[in-house]
Amino acid sequence: MFKKYAFEEDLELKRFTQTPLENKPCFDWRGVIGETQFKSSEIRIQTDAGDQAFDLAEIADTIGLALTDLLLSRRVDEIFTEGNQNFVAKVAESVGKVLSAQIEVGKELKLSKHDIHLLIEKALIENEAYDVAKSLVFGRQDIRGNKDEVRKPITIRLIRRNKKVVPWNEAKIEIAVRKAFLSLHLDSQPAISIAREVTDRLNDSGQAFINIEDVQDAVQEEMMRQGFYKIAESYILHRAHRAQLRDSEIKPVEDSQQEAMIVVTDDDGNNNFWDGLDLRLRIDYAVIGLDLGFNKDQIESELRRSLYPEMKRIDLQKTIILNAKSLIEKDADFAKFAARILLTYIYEEVLGWDIVKDGIDGLKEAHRIGFKKYLKRAIEIDRLNPKILECDIEHISKSIDPSSDLNFDYLGIQTLYDRYLIVDKVAKIKRRLEVPQFFWMRVSLGLFIKEKEDKESKVLNLYKLYKSRRFCSSTPTLFNSGTLHSQLSSCYLYKVDDTIESIMHRGIADNAFLSKWAGGLGGSWTAVRGTGGFIKGTNGESQGVIPFLKLHNDQLVAVNQGGKRRGSGCAYLESWHNDIVDFLELRKNTGDDRRRTHDMNTANWIPDLFMKRMEARENWTLFRTNDVPDLHDLYGKAFEERFIAYEAQVERGEIFGKRIPAIDMWKSMLRMIFETGHPWITFKDPCNIRSPQDHCGVIHSSNLCTEITLNTSADETAVCNLGSVVLDSHLDKDGNLDHDKLRDTIQIAVRALDNVIDINFYPTDSAKTANTRHRPIGLGVMGLQNALFAKNIPFASDAAIDFNDEFMEAIAYYAYEASSDLAKEFGTYSSYEGSKWDRGILPQDSIDLLEVERGIEINVPRAGKMDWKPLREKISKQGMRNSNVLAIAPTATISNIMGTSPCIEPTYKNLFVKSNLSGDFIVLNASLVKDLKSEGMWNEDMSEQLKYFDGELDSIEGIPEHIREKYKTAFTIDYQYFIDAASRRQKWIDQAQSVNLFLPEPDIKVLSHMYRDAWHKGLKTTYYLRTLGASNIEKATVSVKKEMRGRVNNVTSNDNPQKEYTEAEKQSCSLDAMLNGGECEACQ
Repeated sequence: MFKKYAFEEDLELKRFTQTPLENKPCFDWRGVIGETQFKSSEIRIQTDAGDQAFDLAEIADTIGLALTDLLLSRRVDEIFTEGNQNFVAKVAESVGKVLSAQIEVGKELKLSKHDIHLLIEKALIENEAYDVAKSLVFGRQDIRGNKDEVRKPITIRLIRRNKKVVPWNEAKIEIAVRKAFLSLHLDSQPAISIAREVTDRLNDSGQAFINIEDVQDAVQEEMMRQGFYKIAESYILHRAHRAQLRDSEIKPVEDSQQEAMIVVTDDDGNNNFWDGLDLRLRIDYAVIGLDLGFNKDQIESELRRSLYPEMKRIDLQKTIILNAKSLIEKDADFAKFAARILLTYIYEEVLGWDIVKDGIDGLKEAHRIGFKKYLKRAIEIDRLNPKILECDIEHISKSIDPSSDLNFDYLGIQTLYDRYLIVDKVAKIKRRLEVPQFFWMRVSLGLFIKEKEDKESKVLNLYKLYKSRRFCSSTPTLFNSGTLHSQLSSCYLYKVDDTIESIMHRGIADNAFLSKWAGGLGGSWTAVRGTGGFIKGTNGESQGVIPFLKLHNDQLVAVNQGGKRRGSGCAYLESWHNDIVDFLELRKNTGDDRRRTHDMNTANWIPDLFMKRMEARENWTLFRTNDVPDLHDLYGKAFEERFIAYEAQVERGEIFGKRIPAIDMWKSMLRMIFETGHPWITFKDPCNIRSPQDHCGVIHSSNLCTEITLNTSADETAVCNLGSVVLDSHLDKDGNLDHDKLRDTIQIAVRALDNVIDINFYPTDSAKTANTRHRPIGLGVMGLQNALFAKNIPFASDAAIDFNDEFMEAIAYYAYEASSDLAKEFGTYSSYEGSKWDRGILPQDSIDLLEVERGIEINVPRAGKMDWKPLREKISKQGMRNSNVLAIAPTATISNIMGTSPCIEPTYKNLFVKSNLSGDFIVLNASLVKDLKSEGMWNEDMSEQLKYFDGELDSIEGIPEHIREKYKTAFTIDYQYFIDAASRRQKWIDQAQSVNLFLPEPDIKVLSHMYRDAWHKGLKTTYYLRTLGASNIEKATVSVKKEMRGRVNNVTSNDNPQKEYTEAEKQSCSLDAMLNGGECEACQ
């Protein structure tokens, strides 16, 4: 009845099917059925609004609308004719007959709208009305498959021709293929399998983003693979015709501005015209999927700022990158835009790829070819281990996915470029050998270099985690994996004994070797006798521990970490050591500089007995270590008994001892941590009592960042290998934890961390002994704040505290399970027998042990959400591969690379300047910008107000209260939320966590309550005390006056304004003044 029309008329048909109903003629197609129309209460149609009774008139209306759109597209005037009415009635009745035949007596038939459309389409085809069927397909917005069918989660995203990134939609493919079949008067049923196969194949390709042209290529290939060659031929012609139409619509860009083309001096000294074509192509690539609020012409204008004739090409490149970077404060998406601009230059440097000649479409092939060249050169100059080539490199190179680079932001890619990508320093002109995806693949290859079975699969599994922001190894692993010096461990913990040999060998020389290979150091110096201690060998007196700590400080300066970051170490001293008063002042900027350690961190190692006596306002005794040699190795009730016994000896005059009020010592600790940030507050007893390894040693200190708690001794330097899960990448679309994805990530990550132990380069024998004997690892987490943003939960809320409990339990469960599974595969660690694991005591069980030993309630909820019984049984049967599994490290740098928030930290500010070894970077809260856009509040004025008020929302008028609460920053959140969340996490963790605390105003009482609360709730350690700094974000580009801004509208303008100090600022100048109830005279 209806013949096939030309391609151009398909475009017209599409236009009419997308026209709203109210803008088209309306006909009573329902009436063509008549009063005797087929109805059945036994047929129910499922809709979004609920089930509806089947009505054949609805079928007629759907068919009539498709026919109307078809005839309108052909400019037919007479539509509601008798012939057309009869046609609609005939097709509708045939649908009714099919349905009536399917009804079983006494049973209800349920159909979806999708099912009904398929029946109508089939009926139209049987009546040879293929074009009406195609019109029906054109008018469909979505196709829903079988909801009960289990399909692999679809992770790919589509890049449309307009560079917008959209979620994958299999229905779009099915509809397009149906049209192709119907255009040739063929049944469109095969479209379902074609769309499914294309989706599955591209989803399994591992690419994060797929270009629309690649999708159409895949559809074409699948049609031919299934034997539909005529359809494929028609589809190819259709694509070619569409491409021709698009090309005819493109207007050539005429650059009439003389300054658009400038002379550029190349490296060889030759001058060439630069027309900006490459810049426009870089912009096309950089805007993919971003909502920037600028059009491409405006962006190009911004990037051309400060260009001038006869500039060097390298200066041209730097200027464009800096201009892109400067746009970040305009909109958070410019962080990704600037990253992509930089990436294009990195690709050109490393791959020899050219954006004009090769285009973005040539990137994947350039990566494939370039990867093998990179490996060859890196091995040739002794930067990589030749054993990497034992992998199937051809297979590996095909799996490299440059589209994943679209997820980088500027801070991340610049940090990678400056510090992590391998550089060829042998060549005449130094250049990077790695692009980001080479870097991730090199790290993955290195970590599985000794794998014997299924090596390629394991390498690619880890690579998948890295490229998709699900997990990241620590910096030493990223630096050295795959190289000839694979020192991959993050942390070393040592103990210095009370001999000159131990001090010089363990405390100085060994630490120099450890620091050289990028290890952070944390060690106990408590065993070194204090000032005045008798030295039998020389019949002299000790000068105490301070001079040796000064020596250690200078060693850290002299030997940096692999030449890539400065040496870092932390010295721990227990609170009863008689040099503790001098130790507290090591970081002061005043006093005898020979007794200062400006480059070394310090930490208090505080026993529970001190905290009890401080709270009871009792005295505390300081001892010389040589008089109490066993005290450092004791904890809990055993420590208390021995300490009291030694105090009795002091009373009898048998040993040296100095008594001071414990509260005075506590105030000194607090005063120094406020003034200098040191020494940190860490707690000895929780670390030891809750240790899984309490059967074979003692924890004498934590590490550089206070998250590692491992035993140390004369022959063991504890080692820990770190990596962190990216929490915000493990939420589903509703903001809930994706347990399947999280478990998969952790299984792969724990295996990779365990591998580090066997392939690691150990600078000292004591480090190798400890690591191979106990096999500890430290899996942590980052992205907590980003996850809370995604869940729409304020950091300062009970819901956030509960979420901390929930996610940490899940991570703990899957991590301990992964370690146990490795034990089944490879055997338990050698000191497993007798451990808490072996005794059936899991970390959450040990809170009760701490409570009993301390004799004070630990106010932490014990319950969880998961069923631990199966895991307990598994560990009992299989054991554990690793003595310790979890530790939350700071992740400052790797969180930058991953583009997420640091570890468990809240937002510092919503707009601030971050400084690191790669320079200064503007950080704008992307989640806040997104929420403000949804409220219609993001514009240039809001950007300037946010900048003016240093990223704080309190002073900006008009911000909705729920947004203020959600985006509270670190210094506006009560400390109680930090402590409560940390205690919930600590419940599940077998080691510790780097817990920073924040103090907006100097208040000794708040400071004391904060650290006491941490102790009472069972925290093992705390890290930095963060206080508000005096520096703010640069205001040079703010275009309005201060007195006219936001809620601050009463500031008096003055040419020479006198600095006004708040009461808090006056008191913060001298905490001594506050402790004594006075004020600082300098601020009067």
